[in-house]
Amino acid sequence: MHAGLRIVLAEDHALLRAGLTQLLEGNGFTILHAVDNAPELASALQDPDADAAVLDVRLPPTQTDEGLRAAIAVRADRPGFPVMVLSQYVEHLYARELLASGQGAVGYLLKDRVSDVAEFVDGVRRVAAGGTVLDPEVVATVMARQRDEPVDRLTPREREVLALMAEGRSNAAIAARLSVTEKAVAKHINSIFTKLDLPMDDDDHRRVRAVLAWLRL
Repeated sequence: MHAGLRIVLAEDHALLRAGLTQLLEGNGFTILHAVDNAPELASALQDPDADAAVLDVRLPPTQTDEGLRAAIAVRADRPGFPVMVLSQYVEHLYARELLASGQGAVGYLLKDRVSDVAEFVDGVRRVAAGGTVLDPEVVATVMARQRDEPVDRLTPREREVLALMAEGRSNAAIAARLSVTEKAVAKHINSIFTKLDLPMDDDDHRRVRAVLAWLRL
């Protein structure tokens, strides 16, 4: 998708909603709808002109998981519809629920991450292009948990590579972060696919499946 895609934005805090609108529009996106509650969000997501959504997890009326449920519902109606979910805290279950379809085009970031404008905008673009972007703190939380087979077959370096894949990093970005060549990264990723018993498929889909296996979905 191109940078000018049309976004549904849901955030109940007026200042943050205005800030996100300005930030996204300033980077070439179009805000198709900007809403502050679950009923208006449900209506906005039915707009066939919407290309993607940026949603707060907690919205009125109950301030629990309205945004998450709206994200899951729209992706049931429109498989693969890109959704970036913003949360105040690390809530691992939300990441799992969002990724459960295995289709990618999902992001889960902490609101604090929005302050890094370039990183946030890049994350929205990666999600819109079909990628998976998980907040580094979510990644760290998962990495800290004890794992069962088959993920514990991975070497420490392969786990590093998989964690960066979960953040939505490209092979080039992973290579730069780990100070290795892209060829070495590709070799690690192929080893990850093999050890996780992932069937042959296009690389983007296998990357999502690898992240799902790592989250133990």
